Amino acid sequence: MVTLMSIACGFGSIVISVDNARIGAAQDYRLAAILLVLAGVFDALDGLVARATNTTSEFGMQLDSIADVMNFGCAPGLLLYCYGFVQLGAEQPTLLRLGGIASFFFVACGALRLARFNVNVGRTDPRYFVGMPITAGAACVAAVVVAWPQPPVTALHGGLIVALLFAVGSLMVSTVRFPSSKQKKSPLALVLLVLNLGLLAWLQALYFALFFAVYIVFTLALNLAWQQGWRGIAPPQIFHD
Repeated sequence: MVTLMSIACGFGSIVISVDNARIGAAQDYRLAAILLVLAGVFDALDGLVARATNTTSEFGMQLDSIADVMNFGCAPGLLLYCYGFVQLGAEQPTLLRLGGIASFFFVACGALRLARFNVNVGRTDPRYFVGMPITAGAACVAAVVVAWPQPPVTALHGGLIVALLFAVGSLMVSTVRFPSSKQKKSPLALVLLVLNLGLLAWLQALYFALFFAVYIVFTLALNLAWQQGWRGIAPPQIFHD
């Protein structure tokens, strides 16, 4: 039921995005993006509920994976397509087609990312994700809609959304290691949590876009530092089997 509630939020986001495509109401696009965040909350809860009630099953795992493709692949891809390109498409048909390609690229990369994750369970260091998690990728593109819910009115703005979809999709299927929540906890984590709560109260809707920009830049810098031999933060353990 918790997983189905997550699917309901993803489906609601799709319906709102489609209904609003020709209207372009900023508050409706923001609502569609918030529903994706709520889908992420239910996605996090279903595993906790299953473990707490001792109802973990292969069926539940498969349902959760299917839900992730819809909620964090199809729903955000369609949201960005409707938000970024439908209204501009009347005057910029080429941008509309390019936006469709970019949106599909995002969805395809999300599906590939999930498939790779499913076959590599137990074969990678749990402290790090291989590639950006699909939930983070969906939240990253949805954060742009939350921060700037008014649909773009220029080809430049539409082009930036195309670049965003291609960039986030590429990060999902990359081998860049993204830190997971299974990192060893330290007093610094509490400081960062308090700092983020303060930034959220100050920046409000803009906070999420800033958070994911810092998250991506920090992760890329960390991977580059590992390649250069820096070991201030322990790199992931590599399993050759």
